[in-house]
Amino acid sequence: MKKQPDLDPLSRRERQVMDILHRRGEATVSEIMGDLPDPPTYSAVRSVLRILGEKGMIHFKEDGPRYVYYPATSTETAREDVLAHVVQTYFAGSPEQAVTALLRMSDVDVNDNEIERLRSAIRQARQNGR
Repeated sequence: MKKQPDLDPLSRRERQVMDILHRRGEATVSEIMGDLPDPPTYSAVRSVLRILGEKGMIHFKEDGPRYVYYPATSTETAREDVLAHVVQTYFAGSPEQAVTALLRMSDVDVNDNEIERLRSAIRQARQNGR
């Protein structure tokens, strides 16, 4: 079984900023502000970014006069960690229950191509001993 992720509690704003950075890959303060609902001031966003940096959740690089921020962990790794946490916490560690819940969602429409890709992923996981 995969290790439990370190889920350092994030504030609502910290979570929103992390979501933006994972969705975009990287962003400037202005870009983050543009994506935030009811955005705070520029300095408030910089403060959130400083806190996320202190928590080791983001890094930055200089691009001329501006800073570009990006997640310290790849989006794929973060996705796997969060999903592992959700499956463990809300589905008693059962991937079957989690997938069943996803398929029961009213707005999920799985077409034949997606079903075949799921079957292929299941076959591959079995071959890899998972």
